[in-house]
Amino acid sequence: MKKIIFVFIFLSFWVQAQKNITTASDATAPLHALKPDYPTTYGVPAVADIQKTIDRVFDYLDRATPSNFVDKSSGRPWTPDLGYSDQVVFAKGDFRPISYEWGVTYSGMLNLYQITGEAKYRDYVFKRLDLIASTIESARKYDEASRLKPHVLKGLIQPKALDDIGAMAMAVLKAKKSGFPTDMSYVTRRASDFILKEEHRLPDGTLVRVRPLKNTMWLDDVYMAIPALLQLGIASNDEKYFDESFKQFSAYQKRMYNPSLNVFMHGYLEGAEAHPEFHWARANGWALLTTSEMLMYLPANHPGRKFMEAQLKNHLKGLMSLQDGTGFWHQLLEKNDSYLETSATAIYAYVIANGVNNGWLDPKIYAPAAILAWNAVNSRVNAQGQVEGTCVGTGLA
Repeated sequence: MKKIIFVFIFLSFWVQAQKNITTASDATAPLHALKPDYPTTYGVPAVADIQKTIDRVFDYLDRATPSNFVDKSSGRPWTPDLGYSDQVVFAKGDFRPISYEWGVTYSGMLNLYQITGEAKYRDYVFKRLDLIASTIESARKYDEASRLKPHVLKGLIQPKALDDIGAMAMAVLKAKKSGFPTDMSYVTRRASDFILKEEHRLPDGTLVRVRPLKNTMWLDDVYMAIPALLQLGIASNDEKYFDESFKQFSAYQKRMYNPSLNVFMHGYLEGAEAHPEFHWARANGWALLTTSEMLMYLPANHPGRKFMEAQLKNHLKGLMSLQDGTGFWHQLLEKNDSYLETSATAIYAYVIANGVNNGWLDPKIYAPAAILAWNAVNSRVNAQGQVEGTCVGTGLA
């Protein structure tokens, strides 16, 4: 549990001080000793309380993400021996266990397993990856015979965007490192081919989308490509993946990072005269989370590490200056009339905590922002374990 409590030990003197003034009142205590009335709880959360929140979210996700297929027309359970077709779908649930969001979820579950040692988090991932693995070969053969037909696993076989396969491949490779025994090399090879050879690029090799306009850069794509590249590099011991990951991050940082504000714009259109800057909170979260992944997995001697260490601190300088008094960040970072958004706040809290844990960040400077952000996110987890106040997605405008 050491990493869950990350910076709490350093604040133990503060907790002791609070114990010493439990009987204080307005009449008897000096002003500095009174507990302030903040809109969000300000103080060190107990490990047990963090675990309760995590498990409430886990229990909801375990119920809400399917772990089996059904026949679309009949609704009956489907197994691979029945033959794959476009009628095979995931059982009804709130989420699809194959989306890029679930690549992120699997990664988080594996982190929880490593931190706590509780097998249920790992088993959640293994069970759903096993489901996909049991069907991927049948789906591949069906796709070859019915090339134009959509089907539930098509994104892993014929990806059309980095969203389709990047985060999922990252999760598969992280699961392998956690002991996942099933062969899913088809997915990881497919991801490597798509990222390195098939996705659209500018003449200098920068990854781009062709929607909503040709040669559009979405900041989201640093996360949809780079963490997978890093894991492919580790799995193959091939430096080309590490070099490509740094090349892509540098290309996006050069075009989309505002060094005056120390935040990123969400979208960039190559060749445009001007780039209206919308500083979407979660897009900045994808970039920040990717920075953390780079520092976690780039080789210690890689020439890009110093750049990434500086980037982490510079980006956090900008973000921390925009943290709301509630502990949240706004949907559009510098626009206080936009709503307070939960997913970005959660990402920032994690990256700061991870940076403190790994010695990249000074706890005295950064830990208070992470603690307040955690307390803010915690206030948005309802009794059912659902996380409220999260933006589903947004376009560039």
